Amino acid sequence: METTSLKDLVEFMAKSLVDNPDDVEVSEIAGEQTTVVELKVSKDDLGKVIGKQGRTARSMRTILNAASTKLNKRSVLEIVE
Repeated sequence: METTSLKDLVEFMAKSLVDNPDDVEVSEIAGEQTTVVELKVSKDDLGKVIGKQGRTARSMRTILNAASTKLNKRSVLEIVE
């Protein structure tokens, strides 16, 4: 597994959840210690990605953290409106 796979992982999860998969944009910003993965979806799909009380977003972050830990990296998922 390489670092681009974190981006691919988030993109796969997001596209599986939304109605407009073509509007999903994921960018990766590598910092010294932490990689920030930014996720943009269409306004209509924002609720699907965040979920009730943020449950879906929290789950996505948990999966991302697990994958990051396996790669000995730290990552943060930012959902951009």
